[in-house]
Amino acid sequence: MNDFFYGIQDFFVNVAFKPLDWLRAMELENWWAANTVSWLFTIIGFVAFVYWMKQLSVYNKNGEEDKSITSHSYL
Repeated sequence: MNDFFYGIQDFFVNVAFKPLDWLRAMELENWWAANTVSWLFTIIGFVAFVYWMKQLSVYNKNGEEDKSITSHSYL
């Protein structure tokens, strides 16, 4: 069973995260290029935020919900 877990460790350390090791080593040469993954996630988050706000404004413009002050029928 130990060999199974050492195999998983070997895969992630030596194969899956090798591009991230390369980016970490590049940080001393070019900071902007080394942080491409962070910039990519920032751009994706910003685009998702803009899309979400646009959808909320469409809902608010076309919403036909009852916006009366009373919340219960007995008030």
